[in-house]
Amino acid sequence: MAGLSRAFARGARGAGETGDRVLFWLCAAAGVLVALTLGDIVYQLISNAGPAISRFGLGFIGHQVWEPHFGQMGAATLIYGTVVSSVMALAIAGPLGISIAIYLAMLASPKVRAVVGPLVEMLAAVPSIIYGFWGLIVLVPFVQSIEPGLNSALGWIPLFGPPQTTGISVFSAGLVLTFMILPIVASLSRDLFLTVPRELREGAAALGATQWEVIRGIVLPSTVSGVSAAMVLALGRALGEAIAVSLVIGDVSAIHASLFQPGATLAERIANQFVGASSNLLIASLWYCGLILLAIGLLTSLAARWIAGRFDVERSYARAVAA
Repeated sequence: MAGLSRAFARGARGAGETGDRVLFWLCAAAGVLVALTLGDIVYQLISNAGPAISRFGLGFIGHQVWEPHFGQMGAATLIYGTVVSSVMALAIAGPLGISIAIYLAMLASPKVRAVVGPLVEMLAAVPSIIYGFWGLIVLVPFVQSIEPGLNSALGWIPLFGPPQTTGISVFSAGLVLTFMILPIVASLSRDLFLTVPRELREGAAALGATQWEVIRGIVLPSTVSGVSAAMVLALGRALGEAIAVSLVIGDVSAIHASLFQPGATLAERIANQFVGASSNLLIASLWYCGLILLAIGLLTSLAARWIAGRFDVERSYARAVAA
């Protein structure tokens, strides 16, 4: 009987070791597949952008003129429009999404949470073309109506320049992107806030901390790395959006300090001109724009990881000092 038990234990241990090895190789294969996919994307971008890289070099990044018929292309205006519209969207959607997440995770009643939570998540399922149509039909006239008021109140700031007659602008594109990335920030942040142990929150409250002090001192510091990752995911969505932006931004290659002026982005220009490109140099230039967009996304991700790491180090140091 004892021998049978030992044999059974050896068999179970062997099966467990086999399962561990299978799991290891499956995870390793998945990691290698991701690395190979990213490497192939970079290779395709560089190889197809080769003619534009040879023709324009790094000057393509700082050149503003985009005249395909004259063989003159530059990505400066596109980079400017991409960065400005995406940063504007993140600046609005970030605090708003975190506030929604705090309300759903800590302040709302279970009944309200059960209704509002799915509604917020449903915004992420709306196709980008629908956001574009909604922005063109509803948001653009709204922006057109509020531009004079914003200019009157904040016209001393270059961002709020003279109002335009159409409402097609970088400002409209930023607002559309705001609604597109808001559910990403709100949903992920809410899930992160719910992972904070209840004992920590109740312990702080028992010591006399107010609701705001619990949020500021316990919830937000404990989830800052995850919230940073959520913001990066949202920013990546904003940087790469093409269809919705193309309907409301105007597709104008110009750099203006005012958000009320039309503009263009890297993704929007690729989507608009790639299919009907009139020359190989234009196609290569659009591939070059894609390479720049990928570089911006990677740099943004690395910067976010560095910021999150700094927060982790500072939090660990503060805990050590407190101990």
